[in-house]
Amino acid sequence: MQLRRTKIVATLGPATSSPEALQQIIAAGTDVVRLNFSHGSAEDHKQRAQTVLKAAAAVGRHVAILADLQGPKVRVARFTQNKVQLKQGQKFLLDPSMDLEAGTEEAVGLDFPSLGNDLHKDDILLLDDGRIILKVDSVDQNKVYTSVEVGGPLSNNKGINLQGGGLSAPALTDKDRADLITAAEIGVDYIAISFVRNADDMHEARALLEQANSNASLIAKIERAEAIEPSILEGIIEASEGVMVARGDLAVEIGDALLVGVQKDIIKHTRRLNRVVITATQMMESMITSPMPTRAEVSDVANAVMDGTDAVMLSAETAVGDFPAQTVAAMARVCLGAEQHRKSHKSSHRVDIKVHSIDESVALSAMYAANHLDGVKAIICMTQTGKTPLLMSRIRSGIPIFAFTPQHAAQRRVCLYRGVITHPFDSEVLDNDKVNHIAVEELKGLGVVKDGDIVLITKGDYVKAHGGTNTLKVVRVGNYIQ
Repeated sequence: MQLRRTKIVATLGPATSSPEALQQIIAAGTDVVRLNFSHGSAEDHKQRAQTVLKAAAAVGRHVAILADLQGPKVRVARFTQNKVQLKQGQKFLLDPSMDLEAGTEEAVGLDFPSLGNDLHKDDILLLDDGRIILKVDSVDQNKVYTSVEVGGPLSNNKGINLQGGGLSAPALTDKDRADLITAAEIGVDYIAISFVRNADDMHEARALLEQANSNASLIAKIERAEAIEPSILEGIIEASEGVMVARGDLAVEIGDALLVGVQKDIIKHTRRLNRVVITATQMMESMITSPMPTRAEVSDVANAVMDGTDAVMLSAETAVGDFPAQTVAAMARVCLGAEQHRKSHKSSHRVDIKVHSIDESVALSAMYAANHLDGVKAIICMTQTGKTPLLMSRIRSGIPIFAFTPQHAAQRRVCLYRGVITHPFDSEVLDNDKVNHIAVEELKGLGVVKDGDIVLITKGDYVKAHGGTNTLKVVRVGNYIQ
């Protein structure tokens, strides 16, 4: 039985709005659905979340829900004719005092009036994901006078990035704060914060979550150049439950040439700090209109898998694409193929790092046994919160980790963890001396193990009481297990 370890995040949109379409992408392998709060109303998101859970139940799978906040996207306003053609060498004015609907080939308004405060002569502005390049000539009373270095068509509401980063727009806008409350009310499992500058942005989001009485996990989107500075990145990771390598805006700010190396560093650093990591943007972009991915896209996804990412994400491919279910299925095949490579199973086991908690010690011990004891086919991790399987999943291995938990929140949360499979199981209703045996028999019934295989079991001493994991047991299937 081949089990995929890398998880798939699929963005919802018009192409996946119906219950039938949702069932298809979940059956094809979607583990986490992304609600993009840049589009749609609060009521739209609430209804979509309810439909997702019903669709997942219909196909017998658990799916987590990720709410992705829009963030302070700095954009040009709108043109009278919806689009203009900029020519190399011409002058172009970014004017926050202009009517937001009155843009021309000479000037356009801004939705971020203080942009000029962040700019200096000769700064480079990248519009529309870098397709248009402007050089700043001067700034006068927040009016930004520029020369077009790379021209082309520019349409309404296109984004603006500063090469090298440094725009002062805060990560959380008023809209984001309202959307965060909506996400908490929906009961989402993860909330992604866009354009994070530093750990303080995540602390602010955490405080808002606590006020909303939400236990959702926070994902920091790494898409600003300043966020990849090592000390700032470490602070952001530690203030979050995970990060997203948001390669669109990040590539625009740091340049394509640096992106691959930065992506690898972020994945490695995030896993080392026991957080989850999602790799996103244009992973199978051609499948918006094609039923097959390009070889370059296959390679891109496979490399992220071999780097150790927890999840790979689809955006427009499943939101507005012509082949959402086929795209998920194609991505699942690529993940499975990449996971066969020996690099995906090789682990250094952090032999030079001390740990400071009993549950992490047990988790690392279990993974050492899994990777070195011949005959181990599965790990059963009995958990209330999902913390121990998260710790286990930070170590590379080809052995599946089954999170046995009665908690619905934990069942969904672990859907994002690499190599972790959720399994509803309530040890509290069973006799202590029968729990292990029944758990192994359930795995056997699923076809995961057979007589003679070895299974590792981790749990707390007292199965009817909440507490930290402190026990590792090695058992052989077919024997009576206590």
